Amino acid sequence: MPDTPSPLQQPTARPLILGSTSRYRHDLLSRLGLPFEAVAPDVDETPQPGEKPDQLAMRLALAKAWEVAKRHPQAVVIGSDQVADLRGEPLGKPGDHERAVAQLRRMRGQAVVFQTAVAVVCAATGYEAADLAPVRVLFRDLSDEEIERYLRTEQPYDCAGSAKSEGLGIALLERIDNDDPTALVGLPLIRTCRLIRAAGIRVP
Repeated sequence: MPDTPSPLQQPTARPLILGSTSRYRHDLLSRLGLPFEAVAPDVDETPQPGEKPDQLAMRLALAKAWEVAKRHPQAVVIGSDQVADLRGEPLGKPGDHERAVAQLRRMRGQAVVFQTAVAVVCAATGYEAADLAPVRVLFRDLSDEEIERYLRTEQPYDCAGSAKSEGLGIALLERIDNDDPTALVGLPLIRTCRLIRAAGIRVP
């Protein structure tokens, strides 16, 4: 008699939840054509002392997923986080124009690694998996005028690193190196698909 697949290998009807209210992640996950609900996680995103950008992104992705999963234990929950890594220093969302100007001035002419982490958990089954999708981006040597013009046009104050690659922010860049084209936008779909399939969600 063949071995019986484990519960994590069997496709289930468990609800799928995106532990985020980011419109960028919502739009990306919608590409898969799966029904899902978006739930805001209540997580302190303050970096810990000495925490590296990739460690911060992974910790927060898991924390967001588990915080939502505790409230929705039967669901498969996706958590994600992105941190811009400038020579080992984490750069988060600027929040306002002044901070965005300062970030882009520091990044012009520099290589920045956007550390995008995704975590998938299910409290009912104990499933937990996470992965990191680093994206190396080379910024052009931007003038102050270009920075001001860009920020006034797109106002990317809710984006790590102050640039929307899916919008006008692509004009700030010289080169992008990565293996998952959606990672820079905020949710690495190739890795996400692999993790939710392992959790029992059929894709496609």
